[in-house]
Amino acid sequence: MRIRDLERLGVRLLTGDAEREFSAVYVTDLPDPGRYLSGGELVLSGLMWWHGEEDSAAFVAALVRSRVAALGAGQAWLGRIPEDLVRACEAAGLPLIEIPAEVSFREIVDVTVGRLAGDVREALGRHRRIVAAVAEGADLPELFALTAAELGVTGAVVSATGELIVGTAEDPVRLARAYLTAPRLPYLVEGRTVFGVGRMPRAAGWALVVDGDLTERADVGYELAACVALERRRLDEGRRVERRLLAELLAARTDLGPRLQTCGIGPGDPYAVVSAGTEPEILEQLVGRTAVAAPFAGAAVCLVAHPGDLSVRLRRGVEVLGDPALALGLSGTLTGADALRGGLEEAGHARHLAESRSGGVVTSAEIYTHALLIATAPADVRASFTRRLLGPLLDYDRRHQSELLRTLEVFLDCAGSWHLCGERMHVHVNTVRYRIRRVEELTGRDLSAMADRVDFYLALRAR
Repeated sequence: MRIRDLERLGVRLLTGDAEREFSAVYVTDLPDPGRYLSGGELVLSGLMWWHGEEDSAAFVAALVRSRVAALGAGQAWLGRIPEDLVRACEAAGLPLIEIPAEVSFREIVDVTVGRLAGDVREALGRHRRIVAAVAEGADLPELFALTAAELGVTGAVVSATGELIVGTAEDPVRLARAYLTAPRLPYLVEGRTVFGVGRMPRAAGWALVVDGDLTERADVGYELAACVALERRRLDEGRRVERRLLAELLAARTDLGPRLQTCGIGPGDPYAVVSAGTEPEILEQLVGRTAVAAPFAGAAVCLVAHPGDLSVRLRRGVEVLGDPALALGLSGTLTGADALRGGLEEAGHARHLAESRSGGVVTSAEIYTHALLIATAPADVRASFTRRLLGPLLDYDRRHQSELLRTLEVFLDCAGSWHLCGERMHVHVNTVRYRIRRVEELTGRDLSAMADRVDFYLALRAR
């Protein structure tokens, strides 16, 4: 019920918004009734607690802490509404209603209870219509349109990666970023109110964006968000079978062709494998609602039919999520069941390379270099290899404050040119020769031999 609905009783709004809603009425003359309030009430008071200006400030502060909707002040006791009470309410943003002496609190309570009961009946009727639509199999666009119309609002639902799920929005990516970065929800941004859908982590969730400022009518947004969450749960229940089938396919060694077809990929359909170091639900957000992901080999894996510009989509999604440490690997385009195992290895190697770069998206085109060898070697093997080969140089540099390791790195980058290395390091060529000989003595390697140069190059890159 709104404050303006009481105006026909002869009350007058002194401060605040007449459109402010309240959900209950509480009558009190306690100087601090906070312990008896739960938020959203219209508090009616005869002002018997008032003795001076400081009393008004304390009483209003107690109401604000309890998040009440408004204060109704009666004139019967004092014959007036103190100016300091008006100022305190105005400063706190608390609507203040003047109740003349001839208007009894009982009359307000009776009208309010009757109207609120009507609101409850209306809400129940709306709930029955929505439940009936769900029972009849209404899809998400139909359910969203019905619920939004019942509640008298417009808006859209977007994923955390900026995909428009339902409704209309000019820039869903900007709305997704607002949802991900909001200090709390609901959140007002550019004349729209953003609500969370469900209780899942934001990176895996959806955002409900309602046109207009609903911060004072949050219950409307919560009701619409609850309906969207209900439909998403139903969709997720239906996808649970698809996730199980994908998990079985990834673990299988035989009958890959029929299993691939049960996952929606025919014998001649192109597809790609995505491997991500994150939860399957977040990978599904990145790839799109039509794909499903399942855990495999310590990562989340998804098969995407007709991948197209999937790498562009993945990079854009990672950027929107704002998680630079998120690592994803993308295989090349594959066809047929026989290519699946190779695609899984490609995507996994690409993800390892992305992890070695501290995150990002790596495609199969980037892994067929020495970086693949380094990224796919176990961490303990890489550490042992670099320690055995470079350890003597690190120890020598630490003891003598020298630059053997740096000289070795520049020397290899200069393809073994003494003069070019000296120029880059701003030292004499004889200094370079001396340092390289010292490297060979400490490590027992010969830098004129290609095999030893390759070993040093890989050890430096694997650090």
